[in-house]
Amino acid sequence: MAAAVTDIDFVVAIPARHGSSRLPGKPLRLIVGEPMISHVVRRAVEAGAAEVVVATDDQRIADVVSALGITVCMTSRDHASGTDRLAECVAQRGWRDDRIVVNLQGDEPLAPPAAIRAVAQCLAASDAPMATLAVPISHSEQLFDPNCVKLVRDDRGKALCFSRAPLPWARDAFASNRVDLPPAGAGEGWLRHVGLYAYRAGFLPQFAAMPPAWLERVESLEQLRVLQAGLPIAVDISPVAIPHGVDTGADLAAVEALLNPSN
Repeated sequence: MAAAVTDIDFVVAIPARHGSSRLPGKPLRLIVGEPMISHVVRRAVEAGAAEVVVATDDQRIADVVSALGITVCMTSRDHASGTDRLAECVAQRGWRDDRIVVNLQGDEPLAPPAAIRAVAQCLAASDAPMATLAVPISHSEQLFDPNCVKLVRDDRGKALCFSRAPLPWARDAFASNRVDLPPAGAGEGWLRHVGLYAYRAGFLPQFAAMPPAWLERVESLEQLRVLQAGLPIAVDISPVAIPHGVDTGADLAAVEALLNPSN
């Protein structure tokens, strides 16, 4: 696969495990006749990554990826999260500590290359050890949906907090109306967090070695481990909309419908 041209030096690491409770064998599920992991890899290449690596614990996934000419890191089956899997990948690849590593999940076949580049650029322009993206919330249903993670950031573009609860809470406006989003006024409005991350390679083993924090356990949001430790997370607004990943069979069918040229 030929890489796109980009002025940002970064690599993409794709954690992909076979054992998904809701959709077993998810990376190998076919979308328009190709395994899902092939579509994800293509997005990473189109983003202009200097190197694309798939970190997996399953030989069947490794065989598909290797046939595409993409590097595979065989990792332990015992990792609790994709972050842990990427920490092992960093050790195997020997990337220098300041290398920018974008974590693209193996169930994101519609991930826009522009967003992948944007999160790498966000980290490159920051002194933070990691970066992520957000998109504006336009409907109150999203704001009150616990599956939609909200965030607020400071004036320098660093995350202040992430939460499944509405954040920030418009006290006066929501006292009388929770159907309409109140005007943002001088603020930047409500933001939805997008689970696309970039890390400095040297930070990934440090992150994986941190014990889960109280905030992380309460909200089930791994990034809160970093904030509770007092470390910054850079946040940029994504330049493009970012479609939902594939968690269920219905999600898979929706992506197939979008990508199938016969529709």
